[in-house]
Amino acid sequence: MTVARALAQWAHDHRPTPDDLALAERALADTVAVALAARSHPLRAVSAPLPDAARWAAMAHVLDFDDLHTDTTTHISVVTVPAVLAVGGDARAYLAGAGVIARLGAMLGWEHYAGGWHATCTAGAPGAAVAAGVALGLDVEGLATAMALAVPAAGGVQEAFGTHSKSLQVGFAAEAGVRAARLARSAATADPRALDAWLQRVGGTPADDFPVSPAVPGGLAVKLFPCCYAMQRPIAALRTVRDQIRGEITAVTVTTPAGTVQPLIHDRPGTGLESKFSLPYAVAAALLDDYPGFDSFTDAAVRRPEAQRLLGLVRADLLPGETSTLLDGRVALRVDLADGSEVYSELELPPGAPQRPLSEADLRAKAASCGADVPALLEGLTWAGAGEVLRKHFPHEDFPHEDFPHDGFPYEDQEA
Repeated sequence: MTVARALAQWAHDHRPTPDDLALAERALADTVAVALAARSHPLRAVSAPLPDAARWAAMAHVLDFDDLHTDTTTHISVVTVPAVLAVGGDARAYLAGAGVIARLGAMLGWEHYAGGWHATCTAGAPGAAVAAGVALGLDVEGLATAMALAVPAAGGVQEAFGTHSKSLQVGFAAEAGVRAARLARSAATADPRALDAWLQRVGGTPADDFPVSPAVPGGLAVKLFPCCYAMQRPIAALRTVRDQIRGEITAVTVTTPAGTVQPLIHDRPGTGLESKFSLPYAVAAALLDDYPGFDSFTDAAVRRPEAQRLLGLVRADLLPGETSTLLDGRVALRVDLADGSEVYSELELPPGAPQRPLSEADLRAKAASCGADVPALLEGLTWAGAGEVLRKHFPHEDFPHEDFPHDGFPYEDQEA
């Protein structure tokens, strides 16, 4: 059996458990909240010509505040939630797509991510095809065909990190899935073996003996800080000792497994987007700001003289060895002070990791940080109503050119 057919059979047959449904509801609320938080971001205008799934995914990802499947280093929800909402789907469709991304991500493995691929996009396009396909009522063969049709869009690279391209390529993956599902429903043909061939060519290992339950093995990590997940642990570790640091800082040493900083490609960031992928800036923000929130990751914040000074004081001691996730091992930090004293901190799991979930109070605070109106908008939010919330706040009128088709597809599902 091909991987596409095995995954399609799983997605078609899966019936969510109460725990699955609880995860889906958290994912819906978190994804909508972080998209709304980006309403004033410049990407809103940039992304205006895109169809709904692409635009919503891009806007939900641009602040890098969305959830992460740590086992596979994939931002599952930011691809699947927009794809599902764009075609009027529900929690079951989300869980089907999310489960496919998690299982494809496991087949791709850490080496795929370490090789520079953006696994959110590579695994995300076929997963979004399944999410949209389940919402549209495709059968097993239709879902397998949709995944094969999404293969040409299963790309995305880490060189995009720190630019609009990172969130836009996530949007492209979401929209590619919607497009593939609609084409499959319209009887487009494709060979499901394309997914197996693609997996091998991008360094994955095809398998059809994956776990049946839960829908998303390992659960999802929810971010406390709006930046790359690789920065969550060092920021959280420094915050535990920040009050002990008195006097001039002369050096900061960060010791961590080398693979855990794979996506942090900007040692000297010059923009807010670049600062979200910078180990030195993680240190600077944690030391300078009471809470490293949205205001910490702006162009102006990065260019603060004291932030620039701290960037030059950070040294990374990267430990060799095999890596499987961004949470391997632990992070240790040593802050050297001018009087000769030192402050130490270590941390294994940051707040929000699946094994250390955020409290209800933390989740409410995160929602409130996304906008004064966001808690009320999330109150009673449903899958049926979430698409309208996003359409209202990201209207097509943002791009008033009549010659551009906003739906991006000539046979939009009016009944969905």
